[in-house]
Amino acid sequence: MRNVVVVGSQWGDEGKGKIVDWLSSLADVVVRFQGGHNAGHTLVIDKKVFKLRLLPSGIVRDGKISILGNGVVIDPWALLSEIEEIRKKGIIVSPDNFMISESASLILPYHKEMDEIREDAAGKKKIGTTRRGIGPCYEDKVGRRSIRVMDLRSESNLDSRLENVLLHHNALRKGLKKKIYKKSDLKKRLLKIAPNILKFAQPVWLKLDEFKKDRKKILFEGAQGILLDVDHGTYPYVTSSNTVPSNASTGSGTGPNEIGYILGITKAYTTRVGSGPFPTELKNKVGESLGKRGKEFGTVTARKRRCGWFDGVLVRQTIKISGINGIALTKLDVLDELEEIKMCIKYELNGKKIDYLPATSEDQYKIKPIYKTFPGWKTKTEGIRNIKDLPENAKKYIYALEDFIGAKISSISTSPERDDTILIEDPFKI
Repeated sequence: MRNVVVVGSQWGDEGKGKIVDWLSSLADVVVRFQGGHNAGHTLVIDKKVFKLRLLPSGIVRDGKISILGNGVVIDPWALLSEIEEIRKKGIIVSPDNFMISESASLILPYHKEMDEIREDAAGKKKIGTTRRGIGPCYEDKVGRRSIRVMDLRSESNLDSRLENVLLHHNALRKGLKKKIYKKSDLKKRLLKIAPNILKFAQPVWLKLDEFKKDRKKILFEGAQGILLDVDHGTYPYVTSSNTVPSNASTGSGTGPNEIGYILGITKAYTTRVGSGPFPTELKNKVGESLGKRGKEFGTVTARKRRCGWFDGVLVRQTIKISGINGIALTKLDVLDELEEIKMCIKYELNGKKIDYLPATSEDQYKIKPIYKTFPGWKTKTEGIRNIKDLPENAKKYIYALEDFIGAKISSISTSPERDDTILIEDPFKI
């Protein structure tokens, strides 16, 4: 029995919802360790649709404990709204099955506004954030001025912490000719919701230690793809946290030796939301077809996703960076109607062939993909649950992909339905 970390191996939107839902049914505890309500996933349980943004996927299942770790940034109003939303669908959320790290930083209204101001001012050079205040909140965290969950326990402490953080933000707002925030107004709003947040607050690191001693199976749930990692992604077109699986340890308060298996969710093609380099992007009918068949729109923002061929160079790179043990290949059925399918196996940069993504965005925009072409299978794979039943050309593509990226494919998803999965190995039992 081992604890499992689930991460996206591309730019996010790889179909983690379905895979994480399946894994959460096997786990005892589900932990979110980074990000905020900027990344969502959709779960379908007994024909009920749940669009989760901040809550871990375990929350919709009886008998599971769901946790937001210290690495998560929490908009308290958005969280309470999401809790109320799923309560209306019959889901119980209580301190018995949901915990928040008392060390987690809070996203406050000035974070969201600063996010919007920066994106609007950037024009064509905008990052493509979700404008939910994630980045500015992480900035305050690193700058040691953020308001944390624990600060809501004491009015005098909250008063002092707000004075410190508003000294910074109001100076920026004055320079931008924006209305400054009054400490008294913000404190009043926070104290009003404090009891509803604090009832879930726990020293999560201590609770996780208890769970480990009790031999509970823990699933660490990443919110975004590795290519959006602030250190290892396509910087500066990235998120503001570390999305790599090693952050599951830092973002929850448990040792790296407690992580037994890293599962990388990988789409059978590539998508990206927002701005930034995308070497294999298809701005043609094939790209439009992938987007339409794959229903490529964001769960949280409803933004249309850019689509392209599978980039083996990128996925191989994220596997090496993150130590992924196995791949859950998703949306294979989206490729069913294509005459031919391509996989990027190298790049060309300034006339030279390279086998990795260069670090600067200037070079990332310049690179040209070099493809290997595979014949399509032109037959339905949707709903297939045994690898032997896949068309021969589909199997050839899968085995070539597996060989190139250097990681075992542990499962294959053939439709959005939870049971339409070809299971090759169970991460909790390896």
